[in-house]
Amino acid sequence: MKKMTMMQHFAELRRRILWIFLIFVCALVFGWCVAPVVQDFLTAPLINVWPDGALLYSGLTDGLMIQLSLAFVVALMIIIPVALWHIWAYVSPGLKKKEQRFIFPIIILSPILFALGAGFAFYVLMPFVFRFFIELNESAPVPSLILPVARDYLSFAIGLLKVFGLAFQLPLVLVMLNRLGVLPRKYAVKMRRYAIVIIVIAAAVLTPPDVVSQILLAVPLWALFEVSILFMKRD
Repeated sequence: MKKMTMMQHFAELRRRILWIFLIFVCALVFGWCVAPVVQDFLTAPLINVWPDGALLYSGLTDGLMIQLSLAFVVALMIIIPVALWHIWAYVSPGLKKKEQRFIFPIIILSPILFALGAGFAFYVLMPFVFRFFIELNESAPVPSLILPVARDYLSFAIGLLKVFGLAFQLPLVLVMLNRLGVLPRKYAVKMRRYAIVIIVIAAAVLTPPDVVSQILLAVPLWALFEVSILFMKRD
């Protein structure tokens, strides 16, 4: 393969950055158009367990800010895989075959694991969490009117999706550390009991204050830790 000069490398980098920026702008416009659909989708887990419920718009600009924030979320979901591909296309020619075989699966698996984590949060955790909060508020000893603020709800829902998406990166991180020689398999096996304690603490901190949601995060993380050990190189 023909080697590129320094100026050609800069030109190639600038071209890819411009492409990423252009795609991000287009994704932002697309996100603005589909924001109402995204809002309806994100609200479904709450409405499914609370059919008579309603969300409160506490200010005149709430609708605008919600649509903008959801547009950015959609744009980020589109641009991150695109940016990863451009980064890979830019750096891969300079990598050795062994390095390419190590990095390429990470680029492919990371978005997949994030989607799996977010999907688990959306379809499994969120119905349990929202049902818990609704039943807790409705059982208050005094008359109560439940009107969650729309912006707060969406921030909470998106936050849960991000937490679980990032948490599901655990096996990728552990296996990567193992392949780099930082975390030998025997040490990962030995630290299993400590890992369980750390996972339980992390689940208590990252999830709402109810046992069900904490268990629903801790159990998959523990399972992912065990799966990670299976894919580590034996010492």
